[in-house]
Amino acid sequence: MRGYLRSDGRKGIRNVIVVAYLVECAHHVAREIALPFRRDGVHVIGFPGCFPNDYADDMMRRLCTHPNVGGAMLVSLGCESFDRSGLLAHVQASDRPAHLAVIQEVGGTARAIAEGQAWIEATLKDLRETPAVDMGVDELVVGTICGGSDATSGLTANPAMGRAFDLLIADGGAGIFEETGELIGCEHYMADRAVTPALADEIIRCVGKAGDYYQTMGHASISPGNADGGLTTIEEKSMGAYAKSGSSPISGLLKPGDRPPAGGLYLLDMVPDGEPRFGYPSMNDNQEVAELIACGAQVVLFSTGRGSVVGSAISPVIKVCANPDTYRRMADDMDVDAGRILDGEASLDEVGREIYDLIQAVGRGGQTCSEALGHQEFILTYKSFEPIGPSCLPLAS
Repeated sequence: MRGYLRSDGRKGIRNVIVVAYLVECAHHVAREIALPFRRDGVHVIGFPGCFPNDYADDMMRRLCTHPNVGGAMLVSLGCESFDRSGLLAHVQASDRPAHLAVIQEVGGTARAIAEGQAWIEATLKDLRETPAVDMGVDELVVGTICGGSDATSGLTANPAMGRAFDLLIADGGAGIFEETGELIGCEHYMADRAVTPALADEIIRCVGKAGDYYQTMGHASISPGNADGGLTTIEEKSMGAYAKSGSSPISGLLKPGDRPPAGGLYLLDMVPDGEPRFGYPSMNDNQEVAELIACGAQVVLFSTGRGSVVGSAISPVIKVCANPDTYRRMADDMDVDAGRILDGEASLDEVGREIYDLIQAVGRGGQTCSEALGHQEFILTYKSFEPIGPSCLPLAS
């Protein structure tokens, strides 16, 4: 593989520019700045809220200095509460090119767009000269998520991605699985795989928190589309979601923005701490993808049985289709046909190896289907988290 070396020692498999709006009122300007360059590796991300939120601030700092990001164009309206100067200084301290346009100060929409596009054009020329360096599998962080699930997801795509994770971790890479709200009932299986008893306790606690959260909200993490696809209970969905983790020991528990300190398997706790304040923990799959990326994932595995089409800003998304009928209808959106397992044309190990090989091909510059189709979805909302404790990363040196 080849990567782009960053000042913190991490390597990215892409070298994109993010145009980051710091309040919804600046979203249009950010989108217009990026529009002429949407096929040149310029991605729009942002936070829509006006009042400050520590989680959102940390997420934006992590995302704007992600190893796949080569530079950041920040777009502020001017009267929002987001710490724009702090974010700018944080990006600049990472030795990335960064620029801030404050719409109210530069003279409005048209002038802000012109200023932003001029900066993007100049910065793209510089980034094209960034040398690529060799990169090993042990420098990869890979996230995994399932969305648009049906009854085939837990039988084919999810366990095949688990096999790919086992291969990744055996070669020294880091894998992150998440959706604690979709792992309810599987906490004791995960605890049995924890590398220490203290970590096992943390895993049980965080899944219990997810159960309490959803009970308070009056809604489990199962949608009408899941039910139409043959999933009847959260327990069934949980078993399928659990299959994504493979069989490796669980080395740690992360919260959004925490980075794996070394290779191994990590669980991401994405349910907010404290009393439910901001609605459902993840409005859609793309918020969870963004949280995986904020933890450093250079690529994300995404299984789907019903047929999700989303990709993401910043990191490529590899789509693994669980259902052979869905794959036949939507092949242009899918990277791997795991439905071949149901048809008796491939084994779980064979598809797992195919996924692992594809991760490395994407790391060498190969495009995923969502990238080729121009998907760059992104969403970020309010959340609140307490810092993780030492028992969550027992092997960290």
